[in-house]
Amino acid sequence: MKDVFLWPLLLIWLIKAVISDPQTNLLDRDCSPSISTDVSGYLSNRNNTFKDLRGQLLKNNTKFATAEQYGVYALVQCRDYLSDADCLACFDAAVSLSLNCLSDGTARVIFEGCYLRYEGEDFYKVATLPGNTWKCSPNQSSIKENLIDPVVKGLLRDLEIATPKTNGFFAAATRRIHASGTDSTIYAVAQCAQTVSQRVCRNCLSVANRNIQNCPPQAGGSSVDAGCFLRYSDVPFFPKNATTDITPFLRASSSTKSRISLCVVGGVCIFLLILALMLWYRLFRKTAKRGVISGLINYDYKDLKSATKNFCEEYKVGEGGFGDVYKGVLEKGHVVAVKKLATSSSKVKENFESEIKLTSEVNHRNIIRLLGYSRKGPELLLVFEYMENGSLDKFLYGEERGTLSWKQRFDIIFGIARGLAYLHEEFHTSIIHRDIKSSNILLDVDYHPKIADFGLARLIAEDQSHFTTGFAGTLGYTAPEYAIHGHLSEKVDTYAYGVVVLEIISGGQSVNMKTDSVTDPLLAHAWKLYADGMHLDLVDETLNPDEYSTETVKKIIELALMCTQSPTSTRPTMSKVVASLTNISSVEHISQSKPTWSSYQHLQSLQEDGEQFALKGIQT
Repeated sequence: MKDVFLWPLLLIWLIKAVISDPQTNLLDRDCSPSISTDVSGYLSNRNNTFKDLRGQLLKNNTKFATAEQYGVYALVQCRDYLSDADCLACFDAAVSLSLNCLSDGTARVIFEGCYLRYEGEDFYKVATLPGNTWKCSPNQSSIKENLIDPVVKGLLRDLEIATPKTNGFFAAATRRIHASGTDSTIYAVAQCAQTVSQRVCRNCLSVANRNIQNCPPQAGGSSVDAGCFLRYSDVPFFPKNATTDITPFLRASSSTKSRISLCVVGGVCIFLLILALMLWYRLFRKTAKRGVISGLINYDYKDLKSATKNFCEEYKVGEGGFGDVYKGVLEKGHVVAVKKLATSSSKVKENFESEIKLTSEVNHRNIIRLLGYSRKGPELLLVFEYMENGSLDKFLYGEERGTLSWKQRFDIIFGIARGLAYLHEEFHTSIIHRDIKSSNILLDVDYHPKIADFGLARLIAEDQSHFTTGFAGTLGYTAPEYAIHGHLSEKVDTYAYGVVVLEIISGGQSVNMKTDSVTDPLLAHAWKLYADGMHLDLVDETLNPDEYSTETVKKIIELALMCTQSPTSTRPTMSKVVASLTNISSVEHISQSKPTWSSYQHLQSLQEDGEQFALKGIQT
């Protein structure tokens, strides 16, 4: 008889188990690999933050928690519509996946149902980072395209506006499609991390919304960033009672309307005055600034001239084929790098603003940031963020040789790979750098690498197509197919990256520019050592052997050589390089597929014959 009363309870438990869904479909995973020999202290602190987060979720029945343990900051946030049990299950799955990172730095795991992030510094106020991404359903919606597309876009736009105004930065909404015999519903949610400001939330969702516009008419899509989430679907993924009434957040309040009415009345009164001023501006201020590029500062030439002490030699921090670079100290003490472009071409000046507009949109932690420009003076000027430690080459074979530890070198190798992967595959337009080399890798105060001069070869080269004879490269780093035949692809950068990695490991220069001979460059030497099974002889003797694993170094050397193989199809993509560096044991043994050594002799003969060979470069 007792068993009869247990059956309803068992049935309820089974139903609950069936409908339980922690929504652990992976949307994004990002982590920095660990290469330190002793990270136990960091990992212990990280694991303690995980325990703290889980305890908060379990004890407080909350969907959001932060924790900090001796320099390790962590955050977890579940979608508000998840049950407490599903939230906990989603968190556990995220923790399990983040442990695979073996990271002593940063990690992000984003599922459809929750989000986990930890770093070695306070990140709570940041929502938008490079690498924001989206994922669309593989299936096209059964709803007609002309019906689903405007409804999805309208609903997501409303969520973008309303969510930053809600308590907790979360909103779930639906919109019905009832037309032409179709009776369907679109479901969507938006969420920001509770630690960010309303403005940061709004900006993050704006980026996420732009990205997810790539999905309709697919059945669903998700867009994620470091601190926000946006998702839609033509099937329900949250319960009806989780829906938010976003209408109040979309319409202006009565007081706001009153203020608007007063402004309109006042605006009518001064309309004629404004019109007169506009006419005066057009007639008598023809020298006013024009072509201001969104997000960039249009500097006055004389201000930059003053900031660099009239471009004096003392302030010069680099020089090369694209132009000289100067340290600039602006009025408020802000330090910048000012590059004088070495060109007098009318075509370059004509394309200047359109090209740097593209450059201004690039946003990645491992790519130098363009702050502004000046085109009104005698030279075209670009203004970049200032890198305190200058260029990588001086730390490899220059005056600072031997000062970089193995961990710093590995972080630089990894950072360059991430920056190139972003330019090639993650930015909305594929950008080929064309001139990757150690002097074009800049180091900030913490020795984090940033790629410089991206986009400048594209601006200055005479032909901007992917098949070009307008050569922009540097001897020793240039892929054979580009140097000899002008064949340009992303694999040209991959080749140069492989050479730079060999320089970082060896502390040697790709080609000794002080001699006339280029018959045995660093790359050829590395291939010979590899063929003899002696590639560890390449390692810089200034490195402390206790700092690195010999197996790790061997794998990285092999990966670098793989990047220089011929034909180009045998070279990995930069995203594959990033994945290999994240899990270095996955690097496979490579076949003897060497590059064409004759290309170096060919380039040398071009110089000797006096033909044009552009040794483009910069050392900022």
